[in-house]
Amino acid sequence: MHSIAFVFTKSPHGSSAGREGLDAVLATLTLRNNVGLFFLSDGALQLIRDQSSDVILTRNYSLTFSVLPLYDARQFYVCSESLLERGIPYDHKFILPVKVLSSEELRVILHKYDRVMTF
Repeated sequence: MHSIAFVFTKSPHGSSAGREGLDAVLATLTLRNNVGLFFLSDGALQLIRDQSSDVILTRNYSLTFSVLPLYDARQFYVCSESLLERGIPYDHKFILPVKVLSSEELRVILHKYDRVMTF
């Protein structure tokens, strides 16, 4: 079976891309478990807890990421440079148990996946 990488590059509430990506991950996990999630650039903001989306009149879907381990998803990665650029410490308590890796390390891992979907 093909392995699939889901790459999140958008902030959680600026567009529907993150929510659509999460829906795609959940649908894929019902059929296979060789899935990896990568959070790059503004996508790293998807991992932050306690976002106040009610201020901008949207639903906070980000907490739904926390159920992914229940679907046997285990490969979660975030770019260290993306965190640094956004002032987020590496030891932040993220929604998912992510591995913080450099962009070069992420590139090597991402290259091992058969399919890549970007949101």
